[in-house]
Amino acid sequence: MGFRNSQARHSTPDPTPDEPGIRIYAPPIYRDHWDGARWWKQHGDTPNAAYACACGLTGTATGAEGVAALAAEYAAHKSACTGTPVTPLERRAAA
Repeated sequence: MGFRNSQARHSTPDPTPDEPGIRIYAPPIYRDHWDGARWWKQHGDTPNAAYACACGLTGTATGAEGVAALAAEYAAHKSACTGTPVTPLERRAAA
């Protein structure tokens, strides 16, 4: 998914169980050859991600390592999930 301006990538809503999926925002680290910021050790922005499954499982992450781990977690979950909502467990003992 491409963004036409910097505002759009920050206003993309996180997925919800009603609208499941994954959203990843990972700005490029390498910049144009003639960009003076190309050699800086500072990143332009912090990567972040969020996902939601129809079963109700959600997750968020910030930072490059966290986003990579979240994407792997989402992929593993999607391969085993049936997509049906999880019924909450009853906390009281049956009589």
